[in-house]
This record gives sequence, structure tokens and C-alpha cells, in this order.
Amino acid sequence: MMSKISKSMILIIGLMLLYIPIIIVCLLSFNDSMRPYEFNGFTLKWYQAIFTDKSLFNAIINTWLIALCAMIISTTAGTFIALQISKLKQKYKPLVMFLNNMPILNADIVTGISLMIIFSILGFSFGKYTMLLAHVFFCTPFVVLSILPRLKQLDDNAYDAARDLGCSHFQAIIKVIIPAIKIGIITGALIAFTMSIDDFIISYYTTGSGFSNFSTWIYSRLNRRTFNPAAYAYNTIIILGSLLTLVYINLNSKGGKKIEKN
Repeated sequence: MMSKISKSMILIIGLMLLYIPIIIVCLLSFNDSMRPYEFNGFTLKWYQAIFTDKSLFNAIINTWLIALCAMIISTTAGTFIALQISKLKQKYKPLVMFLNNMPILNADIVTGISLMIIFSILGFSFGKYTMLLAHVFFCTPFVVLSILPRLKQLDDNAYDAARDLGCSHFQAIIKVIIPAIKIGIITGALIAFTMSIDDFIISYYTTGSGFSNFSTWIYSRLNRRTFNPAAYAYNTIIILGSLLTLVYINLNSKGGKKIEKN
């Protein structure tokens, strides 16, 4: 009995640690005060301030543009890299997989500083393009890892059969291989988008003055003590959007299972 109670307490404490910060952020988005430790009443002005604060609005736009571009580029690159890895001889695959996994295993600060040094040596001007390249660099390995299991499940003769039926090399990949591994591609794309939109450390080391995404904007504002509570409102919108998406996916999956049973 005591063990069950202790397990329940641990679960409750764990859930509280996860969700209390989220709830606090949501509540602060409706607080009329600029100070988080004061409550002056209910307001929606911070949601309007998302669009009126130019620096915040630009940071949000930059965040989504970088995330979408990084997702498209890393998904395209990761798909073709995974296709090439699947064709390698078995003795070469461990080495290539090790190289692919290194950006994942490295700490973000190591990756960020390393990319900063490389961009400096190459003479790149730090800004949106260096941030985009950095995001593509650390997102692509996740796409590769998402697609490779699907390629292992694919019939080895599918490509050859498509070529025998008159498809060119490109047509066989686009019309046969890609549709067969589309779940892995979609999964990799979503992971890449999530990783990009959520990143701070690598973005901080690879951006330049005058260009910020949302995470670097928050950091710069906290240092200057000019933080705008509209950031709470933006985070609340993201939280609600994620929650509604999860509910929609779960409802659809349950509906699909019921149809299959019938």
C-alpha cells in the first residue's frame, strides 16, 4: 500500500514539475502587470502586443522562416543521404552512421561553438544564413535516423522492379521509393521543424547583430531588462496550438482504429 502511495506521489510531483511552469506562463499572458510577481487584473493586451512590438514580431517571423527552411532543406538532404547509406556495403555503414550521429551526440554548446569557428574561418557574415546553415546541420541527422528504419523495411527488389518496368533512376526514387518511406520522411520533417523552432544555444552562437529568432530575442531582452510580456502570450498560443494538434491526432487515430475493427 505504501509503495503504491509513494509511486503516486512521485508521479504527481513529476507532473507538477512539468506542467506548473506551463500553467504559470499561460496565466502571465493574461496579467495586466509588466512584473510577473504582481497581478493587476485580467487583460488581452499582450496578445495584441505581439503584433505591435516590431522587434518581437520580427523575431517570431524569423523563427518560423528559419524553421520552415531548415525543415525543407534538411528533409530533402536527409532523404537522399539515407538512400545512399542504405546502398552502402555493410562494412562502411558503421563509420557513416557514426559520422551522422556525432552532431546528435555532441552537446549543443560544442556544436554551436564549432560552427561559429568554422563560419569565422570561412569568412561568413553572421546572420540569418549562418543560422539557417547551422539549423540544417543539426536537423539533417535526425531526418536520416527517421528514414533509415523505413528503408530497412522496404523490399530490396522494389527499385530494380521499377527500373525493369521502364522507370528512370529518378522516377524509380520519386514514384516508388519515396511513397514507400513517406511516413519516415514526414516524421523526420516534423522532428527537424521542432528542433529548429526550439533551439537557442546553436542559434545564439551562429547569429549576428540585427537578426534574432524568438529564443535569442528573449535572452537579449532579459539582459537589457526590457522584457515584453507579449512573449508569454506567444508561448501560450504555441502551447494551445500544440495541445489542439495532439488532441486532433489522438482522436483521428482512435477513429481509424475503430474503422479497422469494424
